[in-house]
Amino acid sequence: MAGYNNSSCCPIVTPHLTRLYSAVLIGGLLGIISISFLLVKMNTRSVTTTAVINLVVVHSLFLLTVPFRLTYLIKQIWTFGLPFCKFVSSMLHVHMYLTFLFYVVILVIRYLTFFKLKDKVEFYRKLHAVAASAGMWLLVFVIVVPLIFSQYGKKEEYEEQYCFKFHKELSHVYVRVINYMLVIFVIATAVILLVFQIFIIISMVRKLRHSFLSHQEFWAQLKNLVFIGIILICVLPYQLFRLYYLKVLASSNTHDDVVSCYNEIFLSVTAISCFDLLLFVLGGSHWFKQKTIELWNCLLCR
Repeated sequence: MAGYNNSSCCPIVTPHLTRLYSAVLIGGLLGIISISFLLVKMNTRSVTTTAVINLVVVHSLFLLTVPFRLTYLIKQIWTFGLPFCKFVSSMLHVHMYLTFLFYVVILVIRYLTFFKLKDKVEFYRKLHAVAASAGMWLLVFVIVVPLIFSQYGKKEEYEEQYCFKFHKELSHVYVRVINYMLVIFVIATAVILLVFQIFIIISMVRKLRHSFLSHQEFWAQLKNLVFIGIILICVLPYQLFRLYYLKVLASSNTHDDVVSCYNEIFLSVTAISCFDLLLFVLGGSHWFKQKTIELWNCLLCR
């Protein structure tokens, strides 16, 4: 096994990362397959459906890179070249931020519907939904992808046989500033979404009392909790640790390998968001609703 300073993370953590990415790959693929059957029946003019479809695309593109991560974690040597290493490394970040973006779109649309600001949020025609998605991906491939290839890991020198160690880029002030801006935006947005969701859930429980489980709108809000939960469990811990990580790099002339290892762990946890589609499908199943109602009735009987 490669030494501590050269590998992507400390050796003791590597087996855990291997298992995590393996689970992400399997769970993500199952989620994509499961949601595909539901999307056929959903309203394709709905903005929410369009966002879910794009979420499927984001997860699919990221999952294509996971086998290369697993190969590196197992062999502890990168054999696919430095340019492709930069692409695979950046895809984890791109996946996290695009996933978060689509979560925000889905939740905001559902909040607008709940507060009766909009009865329905949908495109006039299916072609408009396709055009909106195509326009978004065009921006990604025209702006984001070239930016990644031209700037990601370009400021410093890196060894081709070791991948995912581009922390030296953060020694540049403007790179840290951009990171701080992204972190603050994600944390602030997540807190605002959480406050809205808590308010909505409490309002519904107070209004519907003990019959809230029989209302379709409540189950829709439970699906919102899937997205909120993934943000809190997968995305927010990494963003919070990122603040500490940036501070450590800014205050020290030497790189702390232990802190870097923790950063790698928190970053890998963001990939668990690939389970969202599977949870989304499970949350809408009749079996899940029935078991939840039975559990609730059981708790009330005590």
